[in-house]
Amino acid sequence: MDTSRRPRRTAGALIVSAVLLLSGCSSGADTEISASGPGGAGRMPGTSEVLKPLPAALPPALKPYYEQKLRWRACGAAGFQCATLKAPLDYDKPGEGRDVRLAVSRKKAAGPGKRLGSLLVNPGGPGGSAVGYLQSYAAVGYPEPVRARYDMVAVDPRGVARSEPVKCLTDRAMDAYTQVDITPDDKRETGALVASYKKFAEGCERHTGDVLGHVSTTESARDMDLLREALGDEKLTYVGASYGTFLGATYAGLFPDRVGRMVFDGAMDPSLSSVQMNRDQTAGFGTAFTAFAEDCLRGDDCPLGDKSVDDARKRLRAFFEKLDARPVPAGGGRELGESLATTGVIAAMYDEGAWPRLRMALQSAMEGRGDALLQLADLYYERDEDGSYENLMYANPAVNCLDLPASFTSPEEVRKHAASFRKASPVFGEGLAWSALNCAYWPVEPTGKPRRIEAKGAAPIVVIGTTRDPATPYIWSRGLAGQLSSGTLLTYDGDGHTAYGRGSTCVDQAVNTYLLQGKPPSDGTKCT
Repeated sequence: MDTSRRPRRTAGALIVSAVLLLSGCSSGADTEISASGPGGAGRMPGTSEVLKPLPAALPPALKPYYEQKLRWRACGAAGFQCATLKAPLDYDKPGEGRDVRLAVSRKKAAGPGKRLGSLLVNPGGPGGSAVGYLQSYAAVGYPEPVRARYDMVAVDPRGVARSEPVKCLTDRAMDAYTQVDITPDDKRETGALVASYKKFAEGCERHTGDVLGHVSTTESARDMDLLREALGDEKLTYVGASYGTFLGATYAGLFPDRVGRMVFDGAMDPSLSSVQMNRDQTAGFGTAFTAFAEDCLRGDDCPLGDKSVDDARKRLRAFFEKLDARPVPAGGGRELGESLATTGVIAAMYDEGAWPRLRMALQSAMEGRGDALLQLADLYYERDEDGSYENLMYANPAVNCLDLPASFTSPEEVRKHAASFRKASPVFGEGLAWSALNCAYWPVEPTGKPRRIEAKGAAPIVVIGTTRDPATPYIWSRGLAGQLSSGTLLTYDGDGHTAYGRGSTCVDQAVNTYLLQGKPPSDGTKCT
């Protein structure tokens, strides 16, 4: 299982996409999120280095990219249009090498009311298809007054889905990769895990080529400015969820004077190191599991017993260990082992609406039938029924490993920090610590580093944080809102990943009012 730095965004049946970084913290076991971080005083503050805006003057070599015209064509059903945006592979050498071609889609505002421009949306990841999200959800699921007055627009970031996709493994090899033991007990199992990370990285390098070194968030943010100009908008209006908040915040930091109405839902804190983010996220999943367990124990059909949350944690951990020794049949010739079972449980943490399904899946797996829990894991990995995989799990590490230096560079470092991860979450800590080793073997050196994003001079930016968000802990939203010079924090006291469009009338009204009227909620507004 590789969940390192991958928050994911909920929508539709269960999950669309997001990132794995969490700002959630715990004071020991899987308890309530606090500002002090995993283990209290053990949480380190973020960097003080600030992301600087790009120069206002446009380099002559970039002028042709900013002057391009999009050629729209009908695509799919329901009035969608598609186009291709051209961007330089390397922004340091525009026009000197190859270009990348980025897939763009829109659905034009149909009224009534005056058109307000374009609303760019991104569901997260990194690796989530924004075009797919637009066409399957946003263009029909966003509130009707917003869709009536905005052209709904999406671009697949470079390396993702229809935009020069990162490719790594065959479907059969990916099946094997998802089953590798992520809680190695000895030297042999540790070697097998390291070998799997190396094989994955080598496959990405071999099948993707030079694009692999140019899929960073900074480059994708600069691509969004090309799109803004091509759409004819003076300012960028944007709603980003999960990793999409990091993408949007990076845009704001680079182009603060071009920020329109922006909403960051389930935010990431760009000032944190990779190891801190992974540990924070581990605590976030721990917090979410506590909420699930409390809900489970209130019923009479909880597969984790009827005693206490602590006992539920122990029972689930024992079940994972049992699967580590002996997987159970899962139908279609497949098996459910510890790694896939852990992924299935984590998948259900993103949306409290999936908790009843998780209870049934756990009960079935504990009785020796692993197919239901395996289906949850397949949703997380975007594995189709025919055994094929979408691009998400390839683009995700490609972006993450460029954006920040690796959490750990060796198994020895993982072991050194494993106790703090187990403290953050006794259930998930061990596996998530080892999952954070994946970038150690990446074939491309990181180009990014932790930086505060202040975006001085930007228009108001609304940052939404959910108090028990598993993938982007609440403390991250507090952190980003505090960094942004024009940030305003909207808090949702609830479960699940992200808040807009997930059932809170209070949140939805605040965001809709901002998008339609330009009036952000008061900083510190709380919703339930």
